[in-house]
Amino acid sequence: MPLSMAAIGEVCTIRRVSGNEETRRFLENLGFVTGSAVTVLSAIGGNVIVNIKDSRVAINEDMARHIMV
Repeated sequence: MPLSMAAIGEVCTIRRVSGNEETRRFLENLGFVTGSAVTVLSAIGGNVIVNIKDSRVAINEDMARHIMV
């Protein structure tokens, strides 16, 4: 399922990052790589704030749909 559908407080493992090369590279630079653990801290209108690799990152709904957990 996409990250935008994960429940608040749920710890998920990233299975796949899709999208074009530029999108994948952008998300990889933020720490969204296959096998990483990600925790959803907040979700408002599809936009999510997550904790990944001891950092808080906010991503919009479009980017969250490219991250499969």
